[in-house]
Amino acid sequence: MTATAETWWKEAVVYQIYPISFFDSNGDGIGDLNGITGKLDYLKDLGVDVLWLSPIYKSPLADMGYDISDYRDIDPRYGTLEDWDRLVAGVHARGMKLMMDLVVNHSSDEHEWFLQSKSSKTNPKRDWYIWRPPRYDAAGNRHPPNNWQAQFQGSVWDYDSGTDEYYLHLYLAKQPDLNWENPEVREAVFEMMRFWLDRGCDGFRMDVINIISKAKGLPDAPVTDPANEYQDGSKLFVNGPHVHEYLKEMNSKVLSKYDIMTVGETPFSHCARQLAEYVLPANKELNMIFQFELVDLDSPRPPTCAAAGVPEEDKLRCLRMPFIHRPWKLTELREIVGKWQTCKREEGYWNAVFIENHDQARCVTRFGNDSDEWRGISAKLLAMMEITLGGTQYVFQGQEIGTKNFPRSWGIEEYKDVAGRNWYNVNLERRQKEQGKEDVDMSDILDGLQMKARDHGRIPVQWDSTKNAGFTTGTPWMRVNDDYETWNVAAQLEDPESVRSFWKRALAVRKENKVLIYGDFTDLAPNDEQIFAYTRSYGDHRALVVLNFTTKEVVFEIPQDQLVTGGKFVHIFSNYSSSQHGVGAGLSCGKVLLKGYEGAVYVG
Repeated sequence: MTATAETWWKEAVVYQIYPISFFDSNGDGIGDLNGITGKLDYLKDLGVDVLWLSPIYKSPLADMGYDISDYRDIDPRYGTLEDWDRLVAGVHARGMKLMMDLVVNHSSDEHEWFLQSKSSKTNPKRDWYIWRPPRYDAAGNRHPPNNWQAQFQGSVWDYDSGTDEYYLHLYLAKQPDLNWENPEVREAVFEMMRFWLDRGCDGFRMDVINIISKAKGLPDAPVTDPANEYQDGSKLFVNGPHVHEYLKEMNSKVLSKYDIMTVGETPFSHCARQLAEYVLPANKELNMIFQFELVDLDSPRPPTCAAAGVPEEDKLRCLRMPFIHRPWKLTELREIVGKWQTCKREEGYWNAVFIENHDQARCVTRFGNDSDEWRGISAKLLAMMEITLGGTQYVFQGQEIGTKNFPRSWGIEEYKDVAGRNWYNVNLERRQKEQGKEDVDMSDILDGLQMKARDHGRIPVQWDSTKNAGFTTGTPWMRVNDDYETWNVAAQLEDPESVRSFWKRALAVRKENKVLIYGDFTDLAPNDEQIFAYTRSYGDHRALVVLNFTTKEVVFEIPQDQLVTGGKFVHIFSNYSSSQHGVGAGLSCGKVLLKGYEGAVYVG
């Protein structure tokens, strides 16, 4: 099966909902399932085919629901199983589908499985998690079993005095890792998946699925940061030794039995060779993956990591500073896009196209221009890039109205995410120790958080200009962005030139032109730092996309060998209402004049 083999999930538009921030139906300040049900007509009108819900299972919310205490029930803050049933019925009645978040690298430490596992070394579920005895130094001091650093700082190991052993948690201590080497664990996961699929679920987004298999023996990681007690161990658990074996088993026993869609989250790796293995149809694992190279574009790249000869998988060490913003170049962006648009197409590799999600700050701030003058136009430009790239389309809540990051004036107390707060606190403690005083300058850390914090993707959706942006009649769990009175869904629904109106047209254009979904990709000017121009080809159909990533007026000359022989490209789409191209106008001279942040799409 090649990348051009047509199927419904390739042509789908997936809309990610972060439930706690979507819409609150009962005034408790927390978004809920009934709030989502009440907005289904809005989503259908936008052009959405599939809803993806971030976790709604029972959870202590130590990591916003990615710490699950009961895989088969809904957290009461979001509603009930009956509410979920009504939501699914409403989704299906509108011809849409619903995809759940599958979080099975780890559970909550409050899950019954872990409570049993922790209770004694002889409990039948002891081996459902990863336990190891302490290590002792020559002086008899107790130490964790290895030197791996957790993703949210500190050791990956937490000590349990009751059984005198440590358990592994790659994330928070409240998120113990499941032991996928145990076939009972795998079967329990598969049975839970069948529970939701039989109830009406149409697929899964699989959280950090590429880290479920760890290196044999859990050895120490190489020391790459001598000043730190704990080291980056990602090479020992990313794309691990048995991960493909486990996913093939999942596919054979569960996924292949249903007409569903799957997407795996695969962080800590940019290696196309390794990541493609999850997707290639011959391997019978997943439909697609989220790889993060594009949204890592503005992360630091120390010279040593850019040096020739450094293995691609090793370069991820340079991305261990997630909340530092680095100015980027268009040539870097286009290189990444081209790499994944052309990845193993002949073998059937399929992309998941996204530029925002719940773990990312807002794209118009990071990759566009969120000033008053350019915000709307550049948000539309980014939408044009996304909908003209091959792969299944993912839109994150609020992206369709051009939501931007909240202001730099907000203090650290407004940040809710554990990762961002840990980053702030670790740097605060380090500086206080180095400078020998409590009052230290943290402005650069706050600058980075203002650009990159995950919180920006988690603020409540701005529905209208009423109090709390119409998200809740109560007190919102998180502060609403300051610009909600003028920048909201209600205002944009009434404005044919709004970002939301543009997204609706853009998604329709994509569905009307399969060349934008399935076509081959050719970058027309790889070294251009102003214009990103490319063609898409599918059978007898071609599309030309020209995007100006600057505020300046730019002329782009189409290479002669790309002009349509015996015909012409016809303009079908622009993000300027008064485009000089004109819908239906031909590209006669081979040159395109673009205003600041203007994009143009032609077919021929």
